[in-house]
Amino acid sequence: MPQTAKLALEDGTVLTGNSFGAEGEVDGEVCFNTSMTGYQEILTDPSYRGQIVTMTYPQIGNYGVNAEDVESRRPFLAGFVVRELSPRVSNFRADGPLADYLKQAGIVAVQGIDTRALVRRIRIHGALRGVLSTTDPDDARLVQKAKASPGLVGRDLVREVIPEGPIEWNQPLSPWAKLASPAESAAEPSRKTRPHVVALDYGLKWNIARHLFGMGCRVTILPGTATAEDVLKRQPDGVFLSNGPGDPEPLDYARRTIRGLLGKRPIFGICLGHQLLSLACGAKTFKLKFGHRGANQPVLNHATGRVEITCQNHGFAVEADTLPDELEVTHLNLNDNTVEGVRHRKLPAFSVQYHPEASAGPHDSDYLFEQFRQMLA
Repeated sequence: MPQTAKLALEDGTVLTGNSFGAEGEVDGEVCFNTSMTGYQEILTDPSYRGQIVTMTYPQIGNYGVNAEDVESRRPFLAGFVVRELSPRVSNFRADGPLADYLKQAGIVAVQGIDTRALVRRIRIHGALRGVLSTTDPDDARLVQKAKASPGLVGRDLVREVIPEGPIEWNQPLSPWAKLASPAESAAEPSRKTRPHVVALDYGLKWNIARHLFGMGCRVTILPGTATAEDVLKRQPDGVFLSNGPGDPEPLDYARRTIRGLLGKRPIFGICLGHQLLSLACGAKTFKLKFGHRGANQPVLNHATGRVEITCQNHGFAVEADTLPDELEVTHLNLNDNTVEGVRHRKLPAFSVQYHPEASAGPHDSDYLFEQFRQMLA
């Protein structure tokens, strides 16, 4: 008989389903992702640290999991919620079923709840703190635990996901990736001719590093706590600011580092890196009502007038009215008009809020990597 699992929200809602992951109890902010595929990339994205992720697509797990598509060394999210776990796996690339993967990774997961009702509640009331448990059957006690959970605001979650030390990246894009930049099809450059990129890892998705490496760059990954001096002594040609989890406001050390690098090296930031670049230049950020998470988010590119369909995962955004004069908005979210990209007017630095690495997601924005590549010496 399947083990019962309960999801309790701070507003008193309790949803009951069946466990299909590890046993235990976790708390986190309950969010939702509208992607139809890419659940393995979502599970292994460190940006979900501190969150219980709900998939809106009704059946998840039909193509299993594999070792090639992971985005970090392990899943970092708190818990996982789906309407229905697929009863079978049908994909020649699969190494095993989703349920086994979650159990081995220690991730608590539930199926069989009304995810449509849950997502509707989040959209109406905003992101809610929750507790997902297979061990405590008491509804009232679970709701109290949800109310007492810390949430995301004011927490430094980056320190919980960053690597312990430097990493020399040498893994290219998977041959299954449909994106191939000109640099990848050219002759392999020698180590001496490769521009050197230092990537500051605040919760880096590995497909970003794969893109940079595949475009002919030598990539050194440093923990996001590194100082400007740590970065510059490695003599990079450019600096990348990665995605990562939670609230950007508490990350004073990251802002100091970025300010110490502005004007000294070209800078490209994605997601949390975009927020941190904006903060370092004097802007402010705010928490979105329920965030942007999915592979179908429309973004207007002001330079071209084109609408790009993008992959997104963030719960905070840059406050447009606080942008300093030296930053101009380059991209705009067409769902709610939030800032999706900025560029420094005088210095070689730009960033986007969304995920052009297309993992998992559309490839409309891969030009941004080439744009950064052209900025490097």
